[in-house]
Amino acid sequence: SNTHYYYSICCCNNFPGGNNNTSGLPIFSTEKAFIIFVVSDAIALLMSTTSLLIFLSILTSRYAEDDFLYVLPHRLIIGLVTLFLSITTMIVAFSSTICLMLGDKNSWLLSLVVTSACLPISSIMLLQFPLLVDLMSSTYGPGIFGKQSNQPFY
Repeated sequence: SNTHYYYSICCCNNFPGGNNNTSGLPIFSTEKAFIIFVVSDAIALLMSTTSLLIFLSILTSRYAEDDFLYVLPHRLIIGLVTLFLSITTMIVAFSSTICLMLGDKNSWLLSLVVTSACLPISSIMLLQFPLLVDLMSSTYGPGIFGKQSNQPFY
């Protein structure tokens, strides 16, 4: 029990609300928003790590001719999708933490904070989503080599 208490203080004090002093469990462990926080926090960690590793693999690739047509666009698509998912799940984790802390009090403040937390994902989507669509259409669609033109070449 002493080691359980030590473990809960050292390892699990990053949960919203802290831990119960007698059991060592998180205080909000029975709340639905807490489960949403834990799941979205784990997904955000997984997606951000994957995104970082994918972008590093692009940076350290060999840059051969064939890579520019298939491998690098495919990696960039995976990197952008995991980046979008990472940012989205971070905002979900942040919003669920705010919901846990504020509860039913100050619902106007809760909606203001959650709405303002959505600004980063909307701005990154507006800036990078057209790139993702173009990459997907040129990599998996007909691309620039499959387009037919009615204009003569000469």
